[in-house]
Amino acid sequence: MPLSLWLTLLGATIVISFTPGAGAVFTMGNALNHGFRRAIWGILGQQTALIIHIIIVALGVGVLVASSEIAFNVIRYAGAAYLVFLGIRQIVQKPHLVEASGEPDRPKTPESRWTMFRRGVWVNLLNPKAIVFFLAFLPQFIRPDQPLLPQYLIVAATCVVVDIAVMWGFFAVAAHGFRRFTRTVRGQRTLNTIFGVLFIAVAGLLLFLH
Repeated sequence: MPLSLWLTLLGATIVISFTPGAGAVFTMGNALNHGFRRAIWGILGQQTALIIHIIIVALGVGVLVASSEIAFNVIRYAGAAYLVFLGIRQIVQKPHLVEASGEPDRPKTPESRWTMFRRGVWVNLLNPKAIVFFLAFLPQFIRPDQPLLPQYLIVAATCVVVDIAVMWGFFAVAAHGFRRFTRTVRGQRTLNTIFGVLFIAVAGLLLFLH
C-alpha cells in the first residue's frame, strides 16, 4: 500500500474513531465502573468485532447484508435491543459504597474480563451500519490488481491500533473527569442514568436514522 494511501486511511480512521457512538459510551462506562485498566478488556472485545466486520466485508457477505433489507433489519433490531438492555442495566445498577480514600469501592465479585470482552464484541458486532460502512469504506483503500491479503491486514491493523488508542487513550481517560461524581451514591446514580440514557439514545439512532 503506497504511503500516501495509508496516510489517508490513517486520517479517516482517526476521524471515525473519534465519532461518538455506542463504543465510546461503552468504554467510558467501563472505565467509570471498573477502572481505567480493566476497561481495556471491553475495548479488545470491540476490536474483535471490528476484525470480524472486516472479514465479513472481505468475503463479500457485507454485500448480502447491504442488499437484503430483511437481513439488515434483523441485525439492526437485535443491535438496538442489546443497547437498550445495556442502558437499562446501567440505569438500575446499584451504586458502590465509597471507601475512606474517596475512591468507589469495587464490588466483591467484579465483572470478569471475559464478560467485559464479550459485551464489547456484541456492542460492535450487532451493528449493521458498521458492515455497510466498511463495505463503502474498505474498497477505497484496496487495489484489486495487488495481493489482497496484505492490504486487508494493513487496513485491519491500522483500524484496530487507532481505535484502541482513541478508546483507551481518550474516551477511557475522559471518563476520569466524572470521577468526582462517583464519590457519592447520588452522583453514581446520576452517572449511571446518564450513560444508560446514552445507550438507549444510540439504540434509537440505530433504529430511526437510515
